[in-house]
Amino acid sequence: MKRLFFLLLLRASSILAQVPGSDGRNEFVIDNFQNENGVTLPKARIVYGTYGHLNKARDNAILLPSHYMATYHGYEWLIGPGKALDTTQYFLVATELFGNGRSSSPSNTPEPYHGPRFPIMTIRDNVNAVHRLLTDQLKISHLRAIIGFSMGAQQAFQWAVSYPRFADRIVATAGTAKNYPHGVVRLEGQRAALTADAAFMNGDYTTPPTKGLQAFAVVWTGWLFSQEWWRRELWRERAKPGTTFEQVLTNYRTHFIEGADANDLILQMQTWEKHDVGTTAEFKGNTEAALRSIQVPILYMPSETDLYFPIGDARYEATFIPHVSLTPIPSLWGHTAGAASNPADALFLNEHIRSFLTGTEK
Repeated sequence: MKRLFFLLLLRASSILAQVPGSDGRNEFVIDNFQNENGVTLPKARIVYGTYGHLNKARDNAILLPSHYMATYHGYEWLIGPGKALDTTQYFLVATELFGNGRSSSPSNTPEPYHGPRFPIMTIRDNVNAVHRLLTDQLKISHLRAIIGFSMGAQQAFQWAVSYPRFADRIVATAGTAKNYPHGVVRLEGQRAALTADAAFMNGDYTTPPTKGLQAFAVVWTGWLFSQEWWRRELWRERAKPGTTFEQVLTNYRTHFIEGADANDLILQMQTWEKHDVGTTAEFKGNTEAALRSIQVPILYMPSETDLYFPIGDARYEATFIPHVSLTPIPSLWGHTAGAASNPADALFLNEHIRSFLTGTEK
């Protein structure tokens, strides 16, 4: 049961081909990166991984932007033989968000931007940095697709607005183009639970604020799956025989996103809660206009039982997107359904994404 959440979302499917000479993990460094709030990081680092091989025409690349506190391994439920992303056909670039503890983050950046002094990074900051990674380092000027789950879906929508013809297709699972007020309330509640620990010391803690981290984990867990998932005790599908509910809850309290830094967790919550494609400069806060500007086909796959990104928000947004296929995931697994946390959802996602990418969808 230890680290159940990561096992659900990040489990590897097979040994996958890498770019020749690559160990899978790479870094791209941008000198004097200025975020959209005007703060300049002397060194902005983006960690990323690759799968497959870039062809001579450099036109077989797909981008997989990461989700909350995830590494680039977070999409391996889509990658490999018999899955939607065949590495003999595609070159996959999986990037890690600012704040995950590996890319530039509060925990790994020196002063004057260490810890709570690290600047808030928006989804657009992440997208703009990855655009430079693709064009400057990898010499990729066009993508076959961008596929994103959760905060990765937020990035995918922002790509469609900021760089409207950079990718041929967009896939967004369990994530929306704007974080609506209810999502802000949720995130602020989780942040409040974490920071209430006296050991947090306004972010300048000398030891991890363990009580705050555990309170944060319990609050977060309450939103992760659907109410029906809990009533039916579907957690038993991943638990050892004889495991009790009390043990499950204790496990989430003590091992949820185990080892994560508190300031990193908060930074990515701020990135999440502030996202709105409508605040892209040319749209001046008009989310509907930003959605109408999207030029490429979008496969929009909300989870029917997601409490993070409710399906009603997705239905609302879909009415403004010109070329959208709204395909809800019929699942009781809540938010995690968008990352194939069980076999039925994995099959549903892979089949629909494969068909969308190949143009064979019904």
